[in-house]
Amino acid sequence: MENKVPASENQDTSMIFHPYNVLMVLVIASLSVLFLSLSGAFIYSRVTSDLPPIKLPGIFLFNTLILLASSGTMYLAKRSYLKDQTLNYQKALAATILISLVFLVLQFIGWRAMFQQEIFIASDNSASYLYLISGLHFLHVIGGLPFLGLFLWAARKKMKNPVSVLVYFSDPEKKLKLRLLTMYWHFLDALWIYLVLFFWINYLIR
Repeated sequence: MENKVPASENQDTSMIFHPYNVLMVLVIASLSVLFLSLSGAFIYSRVTSDLPPIKLPGIFLFNTLILLASSGTMYLAKRSYLKDQTLNYQKALAATILISLVFLVLQFIGWRAMFQQEIFIASDNSASYLYLISGLHFLHVIGGLPFLGLFLWAARKKMKNPVSVLVYFSDPEKKLKLRLLTMYWHFLDALWIYLVLFFWINYLIR
């Protein structure tokens, strides 16, 4: 007698190995390796060249709270989606976009504060790595914004009546994409916390 695997288990397995899941794992893994490599290069450059520590402007620490808030609103968006809460879902997506834009603006202010401290990209290798690493993180936040915008646009366009709302919330692929986007946003948040702590500890170790 054949042992039949339940359909639900087949679906779970197919979702785990879905190309989008695999792609997100590769993206997060590659970014982790990239930033860890740059961190190592920063330490090596500073030690071998005996460079002075760089003090991060306070705005970098405040920006950590901003990113934490964006992770919170992304979590609320995902939870609202799972609970079929249309208005809360749209509001949470819009809030995430707005908070992320605030982060980007404050990042420019942080770089300006560094200019005022006469820390320029060509000052030394430590400064170059600091601008490179924070700039790469900045670009990856920008890279996620269009996807947030598409989710918000689709939600407002397609969620017009009870039937369209039901179709929207019951789409398994949309649910998967939202979960992966939430995962990406939490990763960017964790990455920023790591970077701020990394540079702060390097400043304390003179």
